Amino acid sequence: MLYGLAGTGVVVLAAVIVFIAVAAGGGSGDKNVVDAMKKAGCTYKVVKGDSAGHHVTSLNAKIKYNTFPPSSGTHYYQPAVWDFYTDPVNPIQVVHNEEHGGVIIWWGPDVPESTIEQLRNFYNEDPVSMFGTPIAGLGKKIALTAWTSDSDGIHGRVATCTRFDEKAFTAFRDAFRGKGPEGVPMEANQPGT
Repeated sequence: MLYGLAGTGVVVLAAVIVFIAVAAGGGSGDKNVVDAMKKAGCTYKVVKGDSAGHHVTSLNAKIKYNTFPPSSGTHYYQPAVWDFYTDPVNPIQVVHNEEHGGVIIWWGPDVPESTIEQLRNFYNEDPVSMFGTPIAGLGKKIALTAWTSDSDGIHGRVATCTRFDEKAFTAFRDAFRGKGPEGVPMEANQPGT
């Protein structure tokens, strides 16, 4: 009987570990990203992502997203041109770039120009499936978002930071770029297209 109870305890413990891993996003890149973000003083959140393909035909559509900046959900039917922008691009359109596997760099209007230059340099180092745009509402903060689909399901991922940290940003980019729910090859998302 004691062996039966011990065996049941092991099974319950394994189930709890699996549940925690799945609830936290569970993907193989998550641990590296969580560690890198924590060391950089950033927050990192994983939410259940919307399934792909919910399009609107107006950039003025009122859409409520489950994260800020948005990391998945209903979006404009056409993605924005892949680039690093100094003027804000409508988030409703940028979400389509996430659906295609893009990692988005967002920054608030109060982020110093020197930090924006660091973000631009980071973008320029490896711009495929990357997108940069300012967004109102972030203040002095920077955020990275991605909409991913893998064996653990569909997730929206958001990291929010008070400063640029190359190691943390690289970990996020490398873990989630090219993993959008539409399965668009990363190489298809070239700057200017």
